[in-house]
Amino acid sequence: MRTVWGVIRVAAAAGIIIAIVGQFAKSLSMVPDPTFFVVNFLSFFTILSNALAAIVLLIGAWLAFRAPADPTWFNLTRASIVTYMATTFVVYNLLLRDISLDQATTLPWSNEILHVWAPLYVVLDWVLAPGRRTIAWQRIWTIAIFPIVWVVYTMIRGAITGWYPYPFLNPAVSPGVGYDGVTVYVIAIAAFILLVGAGIIGISRSAWPYRAVAEQPEAAPVEAPVAR
Repeated sequence: MRTVWGVIRVAAAAGIIIAIVGQFAKSLSMVPDPTFFVVNFLSFFTILSNALAAIVLLIGAWLAFRAPADPTWFNLTRASIVTYMATTFVVYNLLLRDISLDQATTLPWSNEILHVWAPLYVVLDWVLAPGRRTIAWQRIWTIAIFPIVWVVYTMIRGAITGWYPYPFLNPAVSPGVGYDGVTVYVIAIAAFILLVGAGIIGISRSAWPYRAVAEQPEAAPVEAPVAR
């Protein structure tokens, strides 16, 4: 069963990579300043979370072919990425689906893969794929590190360049009063990320649809006897 999920993960990662590259190539051909565009493109939470998801899926596929369960470090990393992708799905469909962003023309099929189908897949992978380990509740703060760093980076860079990846982060256009309006959105999304992270951790501790691997030290590799 692990091997089957490994194959599926490779296919899912390939789809994500194709979607990212397709959108990048399309947008790059329509912008006057390629350097500024590349940094902007890589500053979208959607692009970052999907790129990380593709990497994690490929690593997860390799582990699925080689081991009966995921190592602890990878299990927590995977839980974090699932949280970010689920957040991408919800934020896009609630706040951004009908908004045209300024990174040139978007590819409809790429947009749907990155904002809908890839997030749905990684969530299903977390729920259904065997090999996950239980995660301690206090690890939720580890899951929150990347979004915090991203928001800080985005707001500092936006104040310098005047460019923000999403309208609700731009004090000039955000509903409300400047940074106060942005703060409301940031707090709401941060709370949602913590809520999703709690759900992901809760799933890791559930016995459905199979009993998760208990949180315990991984067995040390058996060393071959040394000839004397």
